[in-house]
Amino acid sequence: MLFRKTDPTAPPRPPKTKSREWFDSLLFAVIAATLIRWATFEAYVIPSPSMEHSLLVGDYLFVSKLHYGPITPQTPLQVPLTHQTVPILNIKSYSDAIQLPTYRLPGFSSIKRNDVVVFHVPHEAQYPADLRTNYIKRCIAIAGDTLQIRNGEIFLNGKPGAIGGSPQTTYFLEVETPNDEVRQALHEQGVVDYDQPDGMPAAGTDPETGKLGYFISCPAPVAEFFKKQPYVKSLTVTAPGVLLFPDVADFHGSGAMSAVQRKWQLDSYGPLPVPKKGQTIALTPGNAAIYYKIVGQYEHNTNISWKDGMITQNGQPLTSYTIKQNYYFMMGDNRHNSEDSRFWGFVPEDHVVGKAVLIWLSLDPFGDAWHKVRWNRLLHTID
Repeated sequence: MLFRKTDPTAPPRPPKTKSREWFDSLLFAVIAATLIRWATFEAYVIPSPSMEHSLLVGDYLFVSKLHYGPITPQTPLQVPLTHQTVPILNIKSYSDAIQLPTYRLPGFSSIKRNDVVVFHVPHEAQYPADLRTNYIKRCIAIAGDTLQIRNGEIFLNGKPGAIGGSPQTTYFLEVETPNDEVRQALHEQGVVDYDQPDGMPAAGTDPETGKLGYFISCPAPVAEFFKKQPYVKSLTVTAPGVLLFPDVADFHGSGAMSAVQRKWQLDSYGPLPVPKKGQTIALTPGNAAIYYKIVGQYEHNTNISWKDGMITQNGQPLTSYTIKQNYYFMMGDNRHNSEDSRFWGFVPEDHVVGKAVLIWLSLDPFGDAWHKVRWNRLLHTID
């Protein structure tokens, strides 16, 4: 065994100064927190009602990176423990001078249907993929599935799909007279419009029919409750008319078959095949718009463009393409108030952050000091 010789006549090392001890401790804490955040669990907060009733605005979550495996950073030059900007200073927290290929380390689970998943939204081209805005949605269809929505019901591979959580639909609740009885019933059933300062839905008039009532979002059992109430004249599903994926605007109107031409709507969508790694797609003017973002953006191919209703590479039309990674179709449980895959398409596997597993705190943004904490939601697992 070898020992390093020391000079007994050498003076002892000076002790660390207090400032050096503080710096070393802070550096260790930042490194440890960064590694834990990257490889194990990360905390998130729900900012919007797109996952009601399953997740509420003000829910604080732990998201597991261990389930699907952590993914190596694409953008290594960034301020630790930040995302897009430096807090308070509000300046960019990263440099994209170096962009690395990403790899997913082994996890103990694959992404499954009905998992509540946090991912980087894929359509934000102004950011590197690993620094795009984080969304949380439910995985409705996995790679290899064919998805269809008929009258609001999910079908997977031609069969009704069992959907977890508490999916919500938006209705117009027509009443004789908006009054405290109606508002109290809405409150007791958990129907909340977060745009209202008092936390109660506001009565209004349906602009299409002129009927008096409330626009509400609620799960099916709550809708059934209101249908039976004597003060309710009618309860009608209302789905906004919006431009859906594949959006003709992505292709400047040049021959793409869009969702409008297919007559797809929020509650009547598809059939849409979800791409799977290794699958070879025959590209035609009828389906090329579905795969354009995959070929041109998500899989890092070069010299890709769109011409005359087809994907081209180096100026030549692509008639087939082999998918390089798995893709997923994500939707919010608040079906008519969620910007999700119906609007911008598939989520690439390398954009998936982790699985939401636990609500560790829940704060009602409209609660007073005595009702701020939703005690009944603390330490609830997410399903």
